[in-house]
Amino acid sequence: MGTRIGYAAGAFDLFHVGHLNILRHAREHCDVLIAGVVSDEMLRTVKGIEPVVPAAERAEIVRHIDFVDDVYIETRPAKTDAWRDVHFTHFFKGDDWRGTEKGMLLEQELARVGVEVVYFPYTAHTSSTALRRALDALNTPGTAVAR
Repeated sequence: MGTRIGYAAGAFDLFHVGHLNILRHAREHCDVLIAGVVSDEMLRTVKGIEPVVPAAERAEIVRHIDFVDDVYIETRPAKTDAWRDVHFTHFFKGDDWRGTEKGMLLEQELARVGVEVVYFPYTAHTSSTALRRALDALNTPGTAVAR
């Protein structure tokens, strides 16, 4: 068996334990781990969100996690574009994608180039979306934030 090159992509904006968990699990299942950090432009275009932390800073944070070997900044939406640049053999994703239309399309897209999609448990108690809501509430006068 050859070298297992893992790729775990995400915004990694408002970095939290769920991000850390995905990267940690990914590292346990590959020889080399590359983290894909979605560019600011891609976040705006694909997800319709404004990043809180700029891509260069997010990449720097992720790059300094001990079990991440390299960082790739994604500037195009297709994972096969990242694959052409990085040549990963395994793609890691949270299991909130498993069985969804997006997940099945991703699996089909990557299977065509021989990449296996591996799912890990999604950390349900924390998410960037929940953190964004909390930040919005803190910045909205008269809004209480649940703790």
